[in-house]
Amino acid sequence: MQTPVSIQHDCGNVSRRTILQAGLTGLGAATLPDLLRQRAAAGQASRKTAVIFIELAGGPTQFETYDPKPLAPVEYRGPMSTVQTNQPGAYFSETMSQQAKILDKLTIIRSIHHRKNSHDPSSHLSQTGYYKTGPKGGPNQMPSFGSVIHKVRGANTAGLPAYVAIPNTMRNGGSAHLGKGCNAFETIENPSKKNFKVRNLALAGGMDMRRLDDRRGLLKALDDDRRMLDLEGSSAAIDQFTTQAFDMVSGSAAREAFDISREDDKLRDAYGRSTAGQGMLLARRLVEAGVTCVTVRSTGWDHHGSLPKRIVKNGVEFDRGMAALVNDLYDRGLQQNVLVVAMGEFGRSPRFNKDAGRGHWGAVMSVALAGGGLKPGILGASNSKGEIPAQAPYQPENVLAMLYRHLGIDPAMTFDDLAGRPRYVLERRELIRELV
Repeated sequence: MQTPVSIQHDCGNVSRRTILQAGLTGLGAATLPDLLRQRAAAGQASRKTAVIFIELAGGPTQFETYDPKPLAPVEYRGPMSTVQTNQPGAYFSETMSQQAKILDKLTIIRSIHHRKNSHDPSSHLSQTGYYKTGPKGGPNQMPSFGSVIHKVRGANTAGLPAYVAIPNTMRNGGSAHLGKGCNAFETIENPSKKNFKVRNLALAGGMDMRRLDDRRGLLKALDDDRRMLDLEGSSAAIDQFTTQAFDMVSGSAAREAFDISREDDKLRDAYGRSTAGQGMLLARRLVEAGVTCVTVRSTGWDHHGSLPKRIVKNGVEFDRGMAALVNDLYDRGLQQNVLVVAMGEFGRSPRFNKDAGRGHWGAVMSVALAGGGLKPGILGASNSKGEIPAQAPYQPENVLAMLYRHLGIDPAMTFDDLAGRPRYVLERRELIRELV
């Protein structure tokens, strides 16, 4: 068995309480004019750019995915075999066999790390750039990247949401102090279901377009009255969420974008008829139509026991869907405009335990990216037993900084938190140097 090697690249007075209730927090540090300027600048730089983020919920093992250690002692390397990628000297675990065929279209970082081993603070870090503090559970303490994208960039196409979650929001994918209007639009339903249909994209029973326009007019009149009392202009964005909802229901763009049945059966089969596979296909439909950020949940990665047996299901489903997604984006010429990120909250412990599983391990993890104009190949390395980074150490915040860069969003901009303190989008915002 040959040793895997890394391929390195150079590579009036509306009260603050009213605004809070309306979901408009965050306008203190970044004022509305500031926000509009940032949105305009991001839009000019964006070239209709979009992001698909695949949440590998539970924390995938680095060993049995992208960073096998075939020369390590058996208690570290585990019982699974490796596969040769399409790049000389580079190997993946057998569970990533489809992605192994397209390493020339992937960017694999084997040296992401952080200091936590608990799901909630770690997923909060990977989705917001900040650790969650205090008791586990509860809502976001800082805004997720999807909510920031919603606030700053908005949708690429009118009549579509800016931020969509398939089938539901990530563990820490909420909006925090940006307000509920910046939460994800959730599909709720499983896109692999035979009669998959997204709720709330059609008029309710008894409602027609005339009555819908009447309601729109009433809300506009109420909003005009509110604006007359607003000397600071903050209410200009209060009805953003309502306007988006009207546009989605009254137009056809959203219904068509979410209609996965329009896809050819052969392509659907290529992605795999799993929740993750069809979720990735739907994500591609959405970003192509004009959604700016789509998250897809791939669950079941918390393998504390029977790892070789259990990873066969979710690992193969993810591998098939990810490979199909990347190939699909290239086939459609979207590989420059769309950035794909597949990341969990941490890696897994180096030694197999007595239950043939691995524990939580923030000290090193692997992250997969594709598209976004990034150079393909393998960046960084863990040590010989997969315990810590040995080359090019980076953190989840650096991955988020790359995501924001792709979308033309400045992570140094600030929004007021619920206590009125300005908070950076990212405090640690260095780019991954080898990829820029």
